[in-house]
This record gives sequence, C-alpha cells and structure tokens, in this order.
Amino acid sequence: MPFLDIIKILFLTTLAFVVALAWTPLLVRLLRKYRLGKQIRDGAETPVFSKMHEAKAGTPTMGGVLIWFTTIALLAFFHYGAELTGWAFFENFSFFSRQQTLLPAGALLASALVGLLDDYYNARRIGPSGGGLRMRHRLFIYTAIAAVGALWFFTKLDWDLLRVPFVGSYNIGAWYVPFFILVIVATSFSVNETDGLDGLAGGVLLSCFSAYVAIAFIQGKTDLAAFCGVIAGSLAAFLWHNINPAAFFMGDTGAMSLGVTLGVVAMLTNTALLLPLIGFVFVLESLSVMMQVASKKIRQRKIFLSAPLHHHLEAIGWPEPKIVMRFWIVAGVTATAGLIAAMVDKAFF
Repeated sequence: MPFLDIIKILFLTTLAFVVALAWTPLLVRLLRKYRLGKQIRDGAETPVFSKMHEAKAGTPTMGGVLIWFTTIALLAFFHYGAELTGWAFFENFSFFSRQQTLLPAGALLASALVGLLDDYYNARRIGPSGGGLRMRHRLFIYTAIAAVGALWFFTKLDWDLLRVPFVGSYNIGAWYVPFFILVIVATSFSVNETDGLDGLAGGVLLSCFSAYVAIAFIQGKTDLAAFCGVIAGSLAAFLWHNINPAAFFMGDTGAMSLGVTLGVVAMLTNTALLLPLIGFVFVLESLSVMMQVASKKIRQRKIFLSAPLHHHLEAIGWPEPKIVMRFWIVAGVTATAGLIAAMVDKAFF
C-alpha cells in the first residue's frame, strides 16, 4: 500500500539521521586521534585558493564515511535481520533488492573505498605533491566502476532504453554503455568540484537525493526511494557538523561516492537527461572549471580569480556562508523544478 510505503521511507530517512548524528562524535574523535586532516594545496600552484583556505588546513577529512557507512549499515541491518529472524519488523523496513538497490549500494561502497584511500593519501601527504592519487588514476578507477554498472544494465538487465523528457523513450543499443559511463563520471567529478566550502556539496546533494526520493516513489521503486531517503537523512546529520565552521570535511570518500551514486540513481529512474536540471549547481561548477581551463590554454588568461565558481565568489569578497546558502537556494529550486518535470513527463507524455 502507498501509505505504508510512505511510512517506510520517512521512518528510514529519520532513522538514518538519528543514527548518523549519534555516532558522529566517535567518528570525529577517530579522525582527530589519527590526525587525518585535510592538506591544503601548495600556494605556488593555487595562490588564491591556498591563501583563502590556509586556516582550514588540518581540519579532519573523510567525513563522508558518516554518510555511506550509515547507509550500508542500515541496508545490511534490515536485510539480514529479515533473513535471519523472519520478523515482520525487519521485512517491512528492508530496502535491499537486486532490481533497485543492489547496484547503487555496490557503487556507493566501491567508490567510497577508493575515495577513502585517496583521502588517506592526502592526509599522509602520499602521492604527487602530497595530494593523493593522480587525476588520471582517479579517472581510470571511477570509469572502471561506471563501466561495471553500465555492463550490468546492458547485459544483465538487457536495458538500453533512454528517456527523453516530454518526447519519448528510445532504445539506443550499445551506445547506452558509453552514455552510462559519461553520466557517472561527469556527476562524480562535478560533485567533487563543488565540495570546496563548508556545507556546500552536502546541502546541494541533500536537495538532489530528496528529489530522487519522490521520483523513485512515483515510479513505484519504493526500495530505491528508501535508499535515497537514507542517504538524505545521513546527509542531514553530516550537515549538522559540516556547516561553517566545519568540524570535518566530506572528502573524496563522500563527494566521489555520492556523485557516483547520484548518477546511478538517475540511470535507474531513467531520468539522466533531467539530472543536469536537478543537479544544476554541479553543472554550473563544472562549467566554470572547464571555462577556466580552456581560457588559460587558449588565451593564457583566467576568466575567474579562482575556479570553481564558489572560489571566485569567495575571492571577490562574498562571505562563505552567503555563498553556500545562496547555492542551497538555487539547488532547492532546480531540484524541485526537476521533480516537477519528471512528474509532468510521467503524467502526460
């Protein structure tokens, strides 16, 4: 029954918030104990950014563990609780299913572990200039994760259907594989680029996953909606401690994994072409980086004082909380617009 499904989604979302909030102090103590702090890039390479953020050096990173660990733990708790006990309580609130949540949960965990390694390397100053994994290595790893997901869809699920909003659905054959990879890689790196101010990426992701709770629900994918709800609840708990001044940062273990997962959810709901609207802030941030890089290569001049866009606004004097809150507002509006578009598309086209 839809009413019971709504209770399931809201209960799990709330539970995720409470559980994540409860164990946050333990996570922060562990990060501080082992000195897993963020290393700010060399000022010679990024003088504007380094000057603005030098005071944040040493702030604990890897805070994204709070989100993905809580999500995976609750997924396992209810699934195995139902398997081992057969109790109705566990069965009613279990949100694991091969069709809906196996792939996004697997992608979340795999990409989170890669991000965790990258964050550890950064904290220990391992790698090129002490900055963790090289960009080409990260690109290769996340492309490989995306390729596994793409092949799962194309071969295991025999799925190659692409929905064009307000137009129709089209079978695109083998082109579905590179399209899937493009969506996942682009989304993950866009989220990572946005993770540069206290609370910025977390707040934008909260809007996006909240929109996908509703989109999955109206498509009848209750387990997927609950999965997105658990991520949203965990994100809310993360934001409680991540707003300025942040007690910890999300790190790659959070930003990259949640970007990958957001892309997978968009593919599962066949709304990939609405994702640029739902996650408009991520698109804006990535465009600013691409424009900056292109301008420096072609014109030997910068467009922005510092890229992505949020750092440029910071450099011209906008206070950090003002930037974050205004981006949150934009994210909330565009995520709502994307949800409306998905509902109109489903109802009338």
